[in-house]
Amino acid sequence: MNSPIIELDLHNMNCAQAQAEIDRVLVSAGSGVYRIRLIHGFHGGTAIKKMIQEEYAYYGHNKVKRVVPGTNQGITELVLREY
Repeated sequence: MNSPIIELDLHNMNCAQAQAEIDRVLVSAGSGVYRIRLIHGFHGGTAIKKMIQEEYAYYGHNKVKRVVPGTNQGITELVLREY
């Protein structure tokens, strides 16, 4: 993955599927990646958004520095390193 921002569409996934996909991308993200943009949606994506906050902001992950809101309520971003 060569882009500095990876976009990951989590629509039509349950929380377990979304977490597995996020973890897969985190493992494969190279040193050039500084953000992972998670597109979970607003109306149907609230459970995934909550899971992201709990798993990656509260419990943490060794590659994730912080979790920030995206440009709208249906997006959450994982910051891997500062730009």
